[in-house]
Amino acid sequence: MATIIDRLHDLTPSHVEGLLADSEHLGSRIVRRLLEDWGNGTNRFDRSGEALFGAWIDGQLVGVCGLNVDPYAGDDRVGRVRHLYVLSAYRRLGVGRALVAHVIQAARGRFDDLRLRTTNPAAARLYETFGFRACTKPGDTTHVAELASRLPNASRASEGVPFPPSERLR
Repeated sequence: MATIIDRLHDLTPSHVEGLLADSEHLGSRIVRRLLEDWGNGTNRFDRSGEALFGAWIDGQLVGVCGLNVDPYAGDDRVGRVRHLYVLSAYRRLGVGRALVAHVIQAARGRFDDLRLRTTNPAAARLYETFGFRACTKPGDTTHVAELASRLPNASRASEGVPFPPSERLR
């Protein structure tokens, strides 16, 4: 059962009907918000560096995850992981991990930091395996990851000195 991750360029109710039904059955509005924001033009993942990815297994869309410029940061070098959702029948099979990995790869070179908000403990653990740190400040962000180095480490990178594992995003 191979998972294929592709960038989604169009999103219609028929594309996400399975995800929508599953999420609403579980009491989540995450896919509904994604679909509404796409439909009314609020968020089409079409600004510089933004992308929406879909995970496909046997021709079925089984998950989504997006990357935006963080609307709360006031800095276009800060990205935000958005709308990670995997069909309940496909959880714990690596689909979410593959989606997050694609988002992080797409963010490299464009964003210095990635932020997100989750209230789901399992999702939080997943993000933390990628190097996201819990953010204790109240507000719109629960987790942060640095993609770009900060001084003085920036000079080490330009000299070809690798960062210790604690200072880089996996």
